Amino acid sequence: MPNSQIRIYTQKAQGEEWLRRYSGSLPIFACVLGFTETGLIPGISAAGRTPEDRKYTACADAEFLYYGPEHKAQYPLPPLAAGASPVLISRAVFESLNIPVHLFNAGLPQPPAVPAIDLGGAPAHCLSGGAAMEITTVHHLFKQGLLWGERLAANIQQGYLIIGECVVGGTTTALAILTALGIDAAGKVNSSHPICNHVQKWALVQAGLEKMMGSREQGAGGDEGAGEENFTLSSLSSSSFPVNPLQLVAAVGDPMQVVVAGMAIAASRSCGVMLAGGTQMLAVYALISAIAQAYALSWQPEEVVVGTTRWVAEDPTGATVDLALNLGKGNLTQTGETPPLLATHLSFADSRYPQLRAYEQGFVKEGMGAGAACIAAHLSQNWQQHQLLAAIEAQLERLSTAFH
Repeated sequence: MPNSQIRIYTQKAQGEEWLRRYSGSLPIFACVLGFTETGLIPGISAAGRTPEDRKYTACADAEFLYYGPEHKAQYPLPPLAAGASPVLISRAVFESLNIPVHLFNAGLPQPPAVPAIDLGGAPAHCLSGGAAMEITTVHHLFKQGLLWGERLAANIQQGYLIIGECVVGGTTTALAILTALGIDAAGKVNSSHPICNHVQKWALVQAGLEKMMGSREQGAGGDEGAGEENFTLSSLSSSSFPVNPLQLVAAVGDPMQVVVAGMAIAASRSCGVMLAGGTQMLAVYALISAIAQAYALSWQPEEVVVGTTRWVAEDPTGATVDLALNLGKGNLTQTGETPPLLATHLSFADSRYPQLRAYEQGFVKEGMGAGAACIAAHLSQNWQQHQLLAAIEAQLERLSTAFH
C-alpha cells in the first residue's frame, strides 16, 4: 500500500509499482551543484535576495547540507526575501535517517567549502546569448555523469539513488531546454517566487533560442571536439533530430543538466532513480529521452521517477502536472515517455516558524532534493507529517540558536 503522505500525479500505475519496489529501502543522495549567469539577472530568482547573494547560494546550501546548523559556515545561508532555504528540509531527513550524501561541483564560480567531487565543469553564461557553455565542456560533463551514475549505483544493493540539484536560475534554463526539445512549456514552469515570472523567463529563452538558431545556420555542423567520445555524433540522423541535445545544452543550458542526465541514464540500468525537483528535473528527464535516442544509449525509464514537493506539484502559478504530461509530446522525445511525478504531502501551515509558513504562500517551494528527501522518509520509515515537521523545525531552531 503506497504511503498516504506521497501523492502520484502522473503515470499512477508505474509510480505505485516504483514505490512498492523501494518501500523500506534507504537511498543514497547525490547533489549536483551548478551555476548559470542567468541567475544574476535582477528579479529572475528568489533564491538569494541580491544577485551577489545568489552567487553563493549553492555553496551555502551544500555546506549546510553537509555539516548542519552548528558549523561556522564559510558561506552562510543567504538572506531570502521570504522563507527559509529548502536545505533545512533535506538536512533534517538525511541527518535523522543517516542517508549518505555525495556532493558534485558541476561548475560553480568558486569552490564550495565542503568535500565535493569536482567534475571539471564551468559556470554557464546567461542563456540569452545562445552560447552558454563550450560543447567540449558539455561532452566532458555528460561522460562524468555516466561514470558517476555507474559508480554510485554499484554501491546500491536493493535501494535507489536520489539525484538533487542546486542551480539558481535553473528553472529558466529548464524552460529553454524544454522549449527547444519541442515541448510546450511556456507558462508552465515554476520559480522560487510566489507568482512565477513567466514573462521575464520567456523573453530570455526566446532571445537565447534565436541566437542559437542564428549561429547554427552560420556554422552548420559545429560539433568540434566530439571525435574522441565513446558515443558517436555521427549516429544522429539530422532529419529526425533538428537539434543535437548536447549542443542544445551548450547553447542554452546549465552544467547540472547533463551531469544529472548522464547519472540517471547509467544508474537506471541497475537501480531505482528519483530525480529530485520539479521543473528542472522534468527538463532533465526530457533531455535523457532525447540523448538516449540521439546516441542509442540504453536506460530503464521504468526505474526513473521525479520527486518533488506539493508546493511545486500544485503551484497555481505554474502547471507542473501539465508539463509532465507534455514531455511525451515533444518532437525529440518520441518514445512518448512521461515520468511518474510524485510529491510529498508535507505542509507548513501549522509551523510555529513564519519562515516555514512562507512556503504555504508560494515562496521557495523546493530545492536541494527537499521533496525527494521527504518521500524517502515516508518510504523507508513511514514518517508522517508531524515527524517531518518536528525534524525540520528542530534544524531551524538549532540554526537560529547556533551562534547567539
